[in-house]
Amino acid sequence: MTAGTGAPPAPKVPSQARIALRSVRRSAAASVASTAARLRRLGARAAAFAEPVTSVVSATGWLVLAVAAASFAVAWALGWIELAFVGATLLAALLVAIPFVFGRVRYRVGVELQPRRVVAGERALGRLVVENVGEAPSVPSQLELPVGAGLAEFVIPAIGPGDEHEELFAVPTQRRAVIVAGPAASVRGDQLGLLRREVRWTDPVELFVHPVTARLRPSAAGLVRDLEGEITKTITNNDISFHALRAYEPGDALRNVHWRTSARTGQLMVRQYEETRRSQLLLVQATRADHYASEQEFELAVSVLASLGVQVIRDATRLAVATDRMTLNTATPTALLDDTSRIEPAAAAGESLAVGVTPAASLRDLVREAARRVPVPSVVIVVAGSLAPLAEFRAVETVFGSDTQVIAFRAEVGAASRIARVGESTVVTVGALDELSRLVRRVRP
Repeated sequence: MTAGTGAPPAPKVPSQARIALRSVRRSAAASVASTAARLRRLGARAAAFAEPVTSVVSATGWLVLAVAAASFAVAWALGWIELAFVGATLLAALLVAIPFVFGRVRYRVGVELQPRRVVAGERALGRLVVENVGEAPSVPSQLELPVGAGLAEFVIPAIGPGDEHEELFAVPTQRRAVIVAGPAASVRGDQLGLLRREVRWTDPVELFVHPVTARLRPSAAGLVRDLEGEITKTITNNDISFHALRAYEPGDALRNVHWRTSARTGQLMVRQYEETRRSQLLLVQATRADHYASEQEFELAVSVLASLGVQVIRDATRLAVATDRMTLNTATPTALLDDTSRIEPAAAAGESLAVGVTPAASLRDLVREAARRVPVPSVVIVVAGSLAPLAEFRAVETVFGSDTQVIAFRAEVGAASRIARVGESTVVTVGALDELSRLVRRVRP
């Protein structure tokens, strides 16, 4: 063999053999995929068939079962009789728990909250009513009722056929929120919590805890100056404020013809009007957490937003209210307060929220996005915290023309309330909610 030569070249595979080899590989891959799909379907059917049994095993029960299996395996492999006893004890505990999940009750359960809407700090009570709709007395059972972040547990005694049992409970309402009560579920299981069977009886019920609001004077003392409409320089053919006469053109409505002038000039003349634009107020709150110094400051800002919005709705002025996450319902004061109960602090700029929404990078971007969904507003009110830069309030002015007034409300707990001018905008610093009414009376857009 000549020195330096490499390995002999691999024999060439005929083209027909390569085609056959690829066909075999594709067939094998298809067979494997088909087998995997059948196994998945069989697994799903087995899980569905066993679900009535596996669903009652709690996380603790699965852990006990796994430890028992591991104990038996190690005892068999190493001959440790002690581990066999441990596995037998754990398995016996599971077997003893089985009778506790048997049995059935026939209930009609109702959950009532009274009242359904409260102001933060007011008292709210709940009522749980359990009625036995079966033909035989029920056995004692346990009912669980989630209330907000807590869980209320009730022991329901034996109830005769057609009889009722009532339980009262208090709902914590110290903080503005939407508190969900329910669903109520009866629970059967052993004392160790290895097996647990739940039966759901009700749907969730919502309790709206509204923010504390300040009572403002009608028309917000000048925040909206043109409740009946403001005359603009735009000329239109149909409005209230008369502007001038012009020659008739085909398509003009005959009701706009000024007949006296037409008779005098011998030519049809029609009226022109100056367009009147009804007020549109845009109320926006920044919810970015880095705009607020504390949770109390955020709550003060929400109270300012709710106070202004409720009064504007009562004044029958067109209003749109928005935050980084949501557009609020402004049909009625109650609808607006319900939605303000759902406002929560958002992440800082650039961070994704839990709901998949990224907050606006600046107040200008937030206001610009909110303004796309409404007519051109005559007044824009921006509510934010003490950490929001003043330059961002001034940047909001660039979104609108000179006909739109921008007013900013900065919540700063404990600060001296004051009114200042930043560029063409009015900046109102609110240190306490009870000062809001006095400050709004002094605002002149």
